[in-house]
Amino acid sequence: MKQQTQCETSLCRDLYTKTGYVFAKSPDEIAKMSGFLEVARLGSNENPYPPSPAVLKAAADALASANRYPDPKAESFTEAIHRHIYDSPVVTSGLGMDGVIETVIRALISPGDKVVVSTPTFSMYGIAAAAASAVVVNVPRLPDFSVDVDAFISEAKNAKLSFLCTPNNPTGTVTPVSDIEKILDSISGVLFLDNAYVEFCDADYLSLLKKYDNLIIGRTLSKVYGLAGLRVGYGFVPQWLEGPYHAAATPFTLNRVSEAAAVAALADESYRDNFIAHIRKWRSVFVKEIPYPVIPSGANFVLFDTVPLLSNDAMELFAKRGVLVRSCASFPGLGDTFVRVSIGDVWENERFLAAVKQL
Repeated sequence: MKQQTQCETSLCRDLYTKTGYVFAKSPDEIAKMSGFLEVARLGSNENPYPPSPAVLKAAADALASANRYPDPKAESFTEAIHRHIYDSPVVTSGLGMDGVIETVIRALISPGDKVVVSTPTFSMYGIAAAAASAVVVNVPRLPDFSVDVDAFISEAKNAKLSFLCTPNNPTGTVTPVSDIEKILDSISGVLFLDNAYVEFCDADYLSLLKKYDNLIIGRTLSKVYGLAGLRVGYGFVPQWLEGPYHAAATPFTLNRVSEAAAVAALADESYRDNFIAHIRKWRSVFVKEIPYPVIPSGANFVLFDTVPLLSNDAMELFAKRGVLVRSCASFPGLGDTFVRVSIGDVWENERFLAAVKQL
């Protein structure tokens, strides 16, 4: 029998032996290196506050029935979306936004199909599309990180699926509703609009769902609702996609605890509104006090340019001061001098501002 001491990489796809999603460095690593007992976790766009007591109770109560499979249609979650967010005919769920993205790709994309991505942006669009053997075409944004609408339309008009994130990760850029309408009017394929951070800006894209049947809007409870650890994503999809989406989805996408927590979180409007106010307040402070060029943001983070300092070097300097930020050198098309910082708790924000002024 052949003895194996390591993975036979020749049997693996090149796509997964060379690259993948790049995670922020863990807080534990930073803490050990810097000697801080608490690290300011500002690298992953998380909500720094735990869920409300009502959400924690709902999640704990759901554990009592953990021996049973969850509702495959997640009907209580769907009803909560209709009640608190938008009364769309079709609401789908996913294991975080990533799960919605991957399921849409499974339902729509065959090997060789064209998928267009507005970059720099969230890497999972390209990773998931490449996993389906799609031909991925990246369309660079303009120098101010706004969408190059004409260039995007030129590539997307003959693509089966296109991805656009607004507010965009990692730039925070908000694309006007009028630009989205122009794109939808000009393409025959599907546009996936990633609205993971939309609650933190003033743009409202939901009304477009009534006008276009080639629009998907993906959203999440990871950010404003503080459920990143429970992985609850959802999407508004056209009616013609409802059947194929559910056929392509992983069975029992939302577990009982996630669904119960999500329903309770959606009902807790004061938690949501208070956190949005916190983000808007501190986002303005960050823009004013960061002594580097800051990109206008509609999200719960800001991007700034540390040139001539490389972003990887800046990240290490922040780490030595007990602050975890995200070097954006891994984002294709962004360059190697941009750093993304999330807005956290008050003490985290204050530590970051002290550190960035010493950089």
